[in-house]
Amino acid sequence: MKKTAFLCLAGAVLAAALAGCGGQNKGEGNSADRSNPGGGGRPQLGVAIYKFSDTFMIGVKSAIKASAKGVADYELVDSRNSQPDQNEQVDDFIDSGVDAMLVNPVDRTAAGVIIDKAQAAGIPVVFLNREPLEGDMKKWDKAYYVGAQAKESGTMSGQLLADYWKTHPEADKNGDGVLQYAMLKGEPGHQDAELRTTFSIQAIEDAGIKVEKLAEDTAKWDRAKGQEKMAAFLETYGDRIEAVLANNDDMALGAIKALKAAGYFSGDKYMPVVGVDATEPAVKALKEGTMLGTVLNDAANQGKAAVMLAAVLARGEVPTRENVGFEITDGQYIWISYKKITKDNVEEAGQIQ
Repeated sequence: MKKTAFLCLAGAVLAAALAGCGGQNKGEGNSADRSNPGGGGRPQLGVAIYKFSDTFMIGVKSAIKASAKGVADYELVDSRNSQPDQNEQVDDFIDSGVDAMLVNPVDRTAAGVIIDKAQAAGIPVVFLNREPLEGDMKKWDKAYYVGAQAKESGTMSGQLLADYWKTHPEADKNGDGVLQYAMLKGEPGHQDAELRTTFSIQAIEDAGIKVEKLAEDTAKWDRAKGQEKMAAFLETYGDRIEAVLANNDDMALGAIKALKAAGYFSGDKYMPVVGVDATEPAVKALKEGTMLGTVLNDAANQGKAAVMLAAVLARGEVPTRENVGFEITDGQYIWISYKKITKDNVEEAGQIQ
């Protein structure tokens, strides 16, 4: 009898522990009754973000929460930069019977599998910020994408640097008429990283400026890695570097930290650094004069458009400009435009409150 009682007690403790662990991983939501998703009459959305700690996605996540008020209930989960974790989260959303899913994929090439699962379950899916392959999007007419065109951000980044170079002759430190630059890439093969890299340099060349790449490396969108890579660039090339282009603001801010340690931004020692996203820390750097420019990747409107589109799909309606509030291109895409941001128009970085 004592043994039986002990086993029952142990089982109860284990069950409580497991329940506690599960509660910690449920994510965030606004549904008043989690046991009855959508019970308040609003559609229930399952939302998976590739990594909560990503600076840009913090802004998107805030926009999703604000836009969902009175529109939809949601369960919002952190995929922790793990595609296997995100795949399990998608399975959980499907099992719980959500009305639509909103997914910011860890790996854009995995979107095809998610679309297959969504189609089999009859649950519309909206992808956000990381564009699935075109062939995957064509699999199903209930798969949509909300984001910005990376080519545009690359072009604007290059234009910011070209404008500075043309109006500041002192930027050509060695007087050879060639812009010697260092490039910090997001990650190898990532669509945004590749397009931002290519089109930023093309924009500089299109402005009639000769360029020479001194250094290029991946810093995985990360500030600390950006600092580490920039420090290595400076150790190798020193003052030969005349400008820094980074595929996002976090890497640009890391580069600025390394440059500060090398004596830049003090006295007349300056290095033009350009990023992408117009995050709050980047806006601060613009105001301080340590960042030359960035390109607004509109987190507020990306989050809003994704929620409005997912809610319309969840209600079984056909998305239009009128019921979503955003133009739909080619039947499956909502494109949110970028905007060049400098110290002169920093107040136009609209997602910064």
